[in-house]
Amino acid sequence: MTALLLLPLLLPIALPALARRALGRLAPVAALWAVTASAAVLAGCSLAALGSFVLIGLLKIPLFAAVGQLIHPLRTASDLVVLPAAATSVGALAVCGWTLVRSVLRQSRAFRAARTQAVRGPSAGDLCVVDSPCPDAYALPGRPHRIVVTTAMLRSLDGPEREALFAHERAHNDGHHHYFLVAAELAAHCHPALRPVRETIRLAAERAADEAAATRVGDRRLTARAIARAALAGQAARSAPSGRPDFAPAATTGPVPQRVQALLAAPYVPRAGRTIAGLLIACTAVSCVASAVGMADFHHRVEVAQGDERP
Repeated sequence: MTALLLLPLLLPIALPALARRALGRLAPVAALWAVTASAAVLAGCSLAALGSFVLIGLLKIPLFAAVGQLIHPLRTASDLVVLPAAATSVGALAVCGWTLVRSVLRQSRAFRAARTQAVRGPSAGDLCVVDSPCPDAYALPGRPHRIVVTTAMLRSLDGPEREALFAHERAHNDGHHHYFLVAAELAAHCHPALRPVRETIRLAAERAADEAAATRVGDRRLTARAIARAALAGQAARSAPSGRPDFAPAATTGPVPQRVQALLAAPYVPRAGRTIAGLLIACTAVSCVASAVGMADFHHRVEVAQGDERP
Protein backbone atom coordinates (compact mmCIF):
# COMPACT_ATOMS: atom_id res chain seq x y z
CA MET A 1 0.00 0.00 0.00
CA THR A 2 2.74 2.48 0.97
CA ALA A 3 4.73 1.76 -2.18
CA LEU A 4 1.70 2.34 -4.40
CA LEU A 5 0.95 5.68 -2.75
CA LEU A 6 4.54 6.79 -3.33
CA LEU A 7 4.14 6.56 -7.11
CA PRO A 8 1.76 9.56 -7.41
CA LEU A 9 4.33 11.59 -5.49
CA LEU A 10 7.24 10.54 -7.72
CA LEU A 11 5.70 10.59 -11.19
CA PRO A 12 5.23 14.41 -11.34
CA ILE A 13 9.03 14.69 -11.36
CA ALA A 14 9.02 13.37 -14.94
CA LEU A 15 6.41 15.83 -16.23
CA PRO A 16 8.55 18.97 -16.78
CA ALA A 17 10.80 17.18 -19.29
CA LEU A 18 7.84 15.50 -20.97
CA ALA A 19 5.98 18.82 -21.17
CA ARG A 20 8.88 20.55 -22.93
CA ARG A 21 9.11 17.74 -25.46
CA ALA A 22 5.37 17.77 -26.00
CA LEU A 23 5.45 21.47 -26.86
CA GLY A 24 8.12 20.80 -29.47
CA ARG A 25 6.46 17.77 -31.06
CA LEU A 26 2.74 18.50 -30.85
CA ALA A 27 0.67 21.32 -32.27
CA PRO A 28 0.49 24.18 -29.73
CA VAL A 29 -3.21 23.64 -28.98
CA ALA A 30 -2.74 19.88 -28.58
CA ALA A 31 0.28 20.42 -26.34
CA LEU A 32 -1.66 22.93 -24.25
CA TRP A 33 -4.50 20.47 -23.65
CA ALA A 34 -2.27 17.45 -23.08
CA VAL A 35 0.20 19.07 -20.68
CA THR A 36 -2.47 20.91 -18.69
CA ALA A 37 -4.61 17.78 -18.31
CA SER A 38 -1.59 15.74 -17.22
CA ALA A 39 -0.51 18.38 -14.70
CA ALA A 40 -4.01 18.64 -13.23
CA VAL A 41 -4.42 14.87 -12.88
CA LEU A 42 -0.95 14.35 -11.41
CA ALA A 43 -1.57 17.17 -8.93
CA GLY A 44 -4.85 15.61 -7.84
CA CYS A 45 -3.29 12.19 -7.45
CA SER A 46 -0.43 13.57 -5.38
CA LEU A 47 -2.89 15.31 -3.06
CA ALA A 48 -4.86 12.08 -2.72
CA ALA A 49 -1.68 10.21 -1.81
CA LEU A 50 -0.70 12.81 0.78
CA GLY A 51 -4.18 12.70 2.27
CA SER A 52 -4.03 8.92 2.47
CA PHE A 53 -0.71 9.05 4.33
CA VAL A 54 -2.23 11.52 6.80
CA LEU A 55 -5.23 9.26 7.43
CA ILE A 56 -3.01 6.23 7.89
CA GLY A 57 -0.92 8.08 10.46
CA LEU A 58 -3.99 9.34 12.32
CA LEU A 59 -5.49 5.86 12.55
CA LYS A 60 -2.28 4.68 14.18
CA ILE A 61 -3.06 6.98 17.12
CA PRO A 62 -5.38 5.29 19.68
CA LEU A 63 -7.69 8.29 19.97
CA PHE A 64 -8.38 8.46 16.23
CA ALA A 65 -8.51 4.67 16.00
CA ALA A 66 -11.33 4.76 18.54
CA VAL A 67 -13.12 7.49 16.57
CA GLY A 68 -12.77 5.32 13.47
CA GLN A 69 -14.23 2.37 15.40
CA LEU A 70 -11.20 0.17 14.81
CA ILE A 71 -11.41 -2.98 16.90
CA HIS A 72 -8.23 -4.48 15.43
CA PRO A 73 -4.86 -2.81 14.75
CA LEU A 74 -4.61 -1.29 11.31
CA ARG A 75 -2.24 -3.45 9.28
CA THR A 76 0.29 -1.25 7.48
CA ALA A 77 4.01 -0.98 7.00
CA SER A 78 6.22 -0.39 10.00
CA ASP A 79 5.40 2.61 12.15
CA LEU A 80 8.97 3.76 11.54
CA VAL A 81 7.87 4.38 7.93
CA VAL A 82 4.20 5.27 8.32
CA LEU A 83 4.42 7.88 11.07
CA PRO A 84 7.24 9.96 9.50
CA ALA A 85 5.42 9.75 6.15
CA ALA A 86 2.23 11.00 7.80
CA ALA A 87 4.02 13.86 9.55
CA THR A 88 5.76 14.86 6.32
CA SER A 89 2.43 14.74 4.46
CA VAL A 90 0.81 17.01 7.04
CA GLY A 91 3.60 19.54 6.57
CA ALA A 92 3.41 19.29 2.77
CA LEU A 93 -0.36 19.79 2.74
CA ALA A 94 -0.05 22.75 5.11
CA VAL A 95 2.53 24.42 2.86
CA CYS A 96 0.44 23.72 -0.23
CA GLY A 97 -2.66 25.16 1.39
CA TRP A 98 -0.87 28.26 2.68
CA THR A 99 0.80 29.12 -0.63
CA LEU A 100 -2.42 28.42 -2.53
CA VAL A 101 -4.48 30.72 -0.31
CA ARG A 102 -1.88 33.48 -0.67
CA SER A 103 -1.88 33.08 -4.45
CA VAL A 104 -5.69 33.10 -4.67
CA LEU A 105 -5.94 36.27 -2.57
CA ARG A 106 -3.22 38.03 -4.55
CA GLN A 107 -4.68 37.06 -7.92
CA SER A 108 -8.21 38.00 -6.82
CA ARG A 109 -7.05 41.47 -5.84
CA ALA A 110 -5.19 41.89 -9.12
CA PHE A 111 -8.19 40.69 -11.12
CA ARG A 112 -10.61 43.08 -9.39
CA ALA A 113 -8.20 45.99 -9.89
CA ALA A 114 -7.71 45.12 -13.57
CA ARG A 115 -11.48 44.87 -14.17
CA THR A 116 -12.08 48.18 -12.43
CA GLN A 117 -9.35 49.85 -14.44
CA ALA A 118 -10.71 48.42 -17.70
CA VAL A 119 -14.25 49.61 -17.00
CA ARG A 120 -13.11 53.16 -16.25
CA GLY A 121 -11.20 53.58 -19.52
CA PRO A 122 -12.66 54.23 -22.98
CA SER A 123 -13.77 51.11 -24.83
CA ALA A 124 -14.80 50.00 -28.29
CA GLY A 125 -16.44 46.59 -28.35
CA ASP A 126 -14.23 44.24 -26.39
CA LEU A 127 -11.24 46.63 -26.54
CA CYS A 128 -10.47 48.75 -23.47
CA VAL A 129 -7.79 51.46 -23.51
CA VAL A 130 -6.02 52.30 -20.24
CA ASP A 131 -4.04 55.51 -19.90
CA SER A 132 -0.67 54.28 -18.66
CA PRO A 133 3.01 55.02 -19.43
CA CYS A 134 3.71 51.27 -19.18
CA PRO A 135 3.33 49.47 -22.54
CA ASP A 136 1.10 46.46 -21.94
CA ALA A 137 -1.70 44.47 -23.57
CA TYR A 138 -3.49 41.41 -22.26
CA ALA A 139 -6.65 39.35 -22.45
CA LEU A 140 -8.80 39.88 -19.37
CA PRO A 141 -11.32 37.10 -18.64
CA GLY A 142 -14.73 37.73 -17.19
CA ARG A 143 -18.19 38.62 -18.46
CA PRO A 144 -17.71 40.00 -20.99
CA HIS A 145 -14.13 39.18 -21.98
CA ARG A 146 -11.95 42.23 -22.50
CA ILE A 147 -8.83 43.12 -24.45
CA VAL A 148 -6.91 45.65 -22.36
CA VAL A 149 -4.24 47.78 -23.97
CA THR A 150 -2.39 50.77 -22.58
CA THR A 151 -1.89 54.04 -24.42
CA ALA A 152 1.87 53.49 -24.26
CA MET A 153 1.49 50.19 -26.12
CA LEU A 154 -0.70 51.80 -28.77
CA ARG A 155 1.97 54.41 -29.38
CA SER A 156 4.62 51.69 -29.73
CA LEU A 157 2.92 49.92 -32.68
CA ASP A 158 1.65 50.96 -36.09
CA GLY A 159 -1.86 50.18 -37.35
CA PRO A 160 -1.30 46.68 -38.81
CA GLU A 161 0.81 45.66 -35.81
CA ARG A 162 -1.98 46.73 -33.47
CA GLU A 163 -4.46 44.57 -35.36
CA ALA A 164 -2.11 41.59 -35.10
CA LEU A 165 -1.69 42.21 -31.37
CA PHE A 166 -5.45 42.45 -30.87
CA ALA A 167 -5.92 39.24 -32.85
CA HIS A 168 -3.44 37.52 -30.54
CA GLU A 169 -5.27 38.65 -27.40
CA ARG A 170 -8.68 37.75 -28.86
CA ALA A 171 -7.32 34.27 -29.59
CA HIS A 172 -6.58 33.94 -25.87
CA ASN A 173 -10.15 34.79 -24.97
CA ASP A 174 -11.63 32.65 -27.74
CA GLY A 175 -9.53 29.69 -26.59
CA HIS A 176 -10.36 30.30 -22.89
CA HIS A 177 -6.65 30.12 -22.12
CA HIS A 178 -7.14 31.64 -18.67
CA TYR A 179 -8.61 28.31 -17.53
CA PHE A 180 -5.40 26.54 -18.53
CA LEU A 181 -3.29 29.12 -16.68
CA VAL A 182 -5.44 28.79 -13.56
CA ALA A 183 -5.10 24.98 -13.70
CA ALA A 184 -1.33 25.33 -14.09
CA GLU A 185 -1.18 27.68 -11.09
CA LEU A 186 -3.22 25.31 -8.92
CA ALA A 187 -1.09 22.32 -9.94
CA ALA A 188 2.10 24.23 -9.15
CA HIS A 189 0.94 24.63 -5.55
CA CYS A 190 0.12 20.93 -5.20
CA HIS A 191 3.57 19.52 -6.03
CA PRO A 192 6.95 21.31 -6.29
CA ALA A 193 7.91 19.35 -9.42
CA LEU A 194 4.94 20.85 -11.27
CA ARG A 195 6.11 24.45 -10.86
CA PRO A 196 8.27 24.43 -14.04
CA VAL A 197 5.30 23.01 -15.96
CA ARG A 198 3.45 26.26 -15.23
CA GLU A 199 5.79 28.15 -17.57
CA THR A 200 5.54 25.47 -20.25
CA ILE A 201 1.73 25.74 -20.18
CA ARG A 202 1.97 29.52 -20.42
CA LEU A 203 4.29 29.19 -23.43
CA ALA A 204 1.92 26.68 -25.05
CA ALA A 205 -0.95 29.15 -24.62
CA GLU A 206 1.10 31.93 -26.20
CA ARG A 207 2.16 29.72 -29.10
CA ALA A 208 -1.48 28.71 -29.69
CA ALA A 209 -2.52 32.37 -29.71
CA ASP A 210 0.41 33.25 -32.02
CA GLU A 211 -0.72 30.69 -34.59
CA ALA A 212 -4.36 31.75 -34.33
CA ALA A 213 -3.41 35.43 -34.77
CA ALA A 214 -1.21 34.65 -37.78
CA THR A 215 -4.10 32.77 -39.38
CA ARG A 216 -6.56 35.58 -38.63
CA VAL A 217 -4.43 38.42 -40.05
CA GLY A 218 -3.02 36.23 -42.84
CA ASP A 219 0.57 37.36 -42.30
CA ARG A 220 3.00 35.44 -40.10
CA ARG A 221 5.79 38.01 -40.45
CA LEU A 222 3.47 40.84 -39.40
CA THR A 223 2.37 38.85 -36.36
CA ALA A 224 5.98 38.09 -35.44
CA ARG A 225 6.94 41.75 -35.82
CA ALA A 226 4.01 42.92 -33.69
CA ILE A 227 4.86 40.51 -30.88
CA ALA A 228 8.55 41.40 -31.02
CA ARG A 229 7.93 45.16 -30.93
CA ALA A 230 5.35 44.81 -28.16
CA ALA A 231 7.81 42.75 -26.12
CA LEU A 232 10.61 45.27 -26.66
CA ALA A 233 8.34 48.10 -25.57
CA GLY A 234 7.32 46.18 -22.47
CA GLN A 235 10.95 45.28 -21.74
CA ALA A 236 11.92 48.93 -21.65
CA ALA A 237 9.34 49.59 -18.92
CA ARG A 238 9.68 46.32 -17.01
CA SER A 239 10.41 48.16 -13.76
CA ALA A 240 6.82 49.42 -13.68
CA PRO A 241 4.23 46.94 -12.37
CA SER A 242 1.81 45.67 -15.02
CA GLY A 243 -1.12 45.32 -12.62
CA ARG A 244 -2.59 42.32 -14.43
CA PRO A 245 -3.29 38.95 -12.80
CA ASP A 246 -1.03 36.07 -13.76
CA PHE A 247 -3.91 34.15 -15.39
CA ALA A 248 -4.53 37.03 -17.83
CA PRO A 249 -2.40 35.98 -20.83
CA ALA A 250 -0.37 38.64 -22.61
CA ALA A 251 1.50 38.64 -25.91
CA THR A 252 4.67 39.92 -24.25
CA THR A 253 5.12 36.97 -21.86
CA GLY A 254 7.22 33.86 -22.30
CA PRO A 255 10.39 33.42 -24.39
CA VAL A 256 9.49 35.90 -27.13
CA PRO A 257 12.53 35.14 -29.39
CA GLN A 258 11.49 31.47 -29.51
CA ARG A 259 7.92 32.42 -30.40
CA VAL A 260 9.06 34.88 -33.08
CA GLN A 261 11.35 32.27 -34.59
CA ALA A 262 8.46 29.80 -34.79
CA LEU A 263 6.29 32.38 -36.56
CA LEU A 264 9.01 33.30 -39.06
CA ALA A 265 9.49 29.63 -39.93
CA ALA A 266 7.22 27.78 -42.31
CA PRO A 267 3.61 27.26 -41.18
CA TYR A 268 3.58 24.86 -38.29
CA VAL A 269 3.37 21.20 -39.25
CA PRO A 270 3.22 18.94 -36.19
CA ARG A 271 5.96 16.37 -36.09
CA ALA A 272 5.34 12.83 -35.04
CA GLY A 273 4.26 13.15 -31.45
CA ARG A 274 2.78 9.76 -30.79
CA THR A 275 5.63 8.72 -28.52
CA ILE A 276 5.52 11.80 -26.31
CA ALA A 277 1.73 11.72 -26.21
CA GLY A 278 1.89 8.06 -25.21
CA LEU A 279 4.36 8.84 -22.44
CA LEU A 280 2.12 11.61 -21.09
CA ILE A 281 -0.88 9.30 -21.11
CA ALA A 282 1.10 6.48 -19.52
CA CYS A 283 2.48 8.72 -16.76
CA THR A 284 -0.97 10.06 -15.98
CA ALA A 285 -2.62 6.64 -16.13
CA VAL A 286 -0.05 5.00 -13.85
CA SER A 287 -0.49 7.79 -11.30
CA CYS A 288 -4.28 7.41 -11.39
CA VAL A 289 -4.16 3.62 -11.09
CA ALA A 290 -1.58 3.71 -8.29
CA SER A 291 -3.53 6.23 -6.25
CA ALA A 292 -6.86 4.46 -6.84
CA VAL A 293 -5.49 1.02 -5.97
CA GLY A 294 -3.59 2.37 -2.97
CA MET A 295 -6.66 4.13 -1.57
CA ALA A 296 -8.85 1.08 -2.26
CA ASP A 297 -6.37 -1.12 -0.39
CA PHE A 298 -6.31 1.37 2.48
CA HIS A 299 -10.12 1.35 2.62
CA HIS A 300 -10.10 -2.45 2.68
CA ARG A 301 -7.58 -2.50 5.55
CA VAL A 302 -9.71 -0.05 7.52
CA GLU A 303 -12.77 -2.23 7.08
CA VAL A 304 -10.77 -5.27 8.22
CA ALA A 305 -9.64 -3.32 11.29
CA GLN A 306 -13.28 -2.41 11.95
CA GLY A 307 -14.26 -6.06 11.75
CA ASP A 308 -16.52 -5.54 8.72
CA GLU A 309 -14.43 -7.72 6.38
CA ARG A 310 -12.05 -10.61 6.62
CA PRO A 311 -8.32 -10.13 5.95
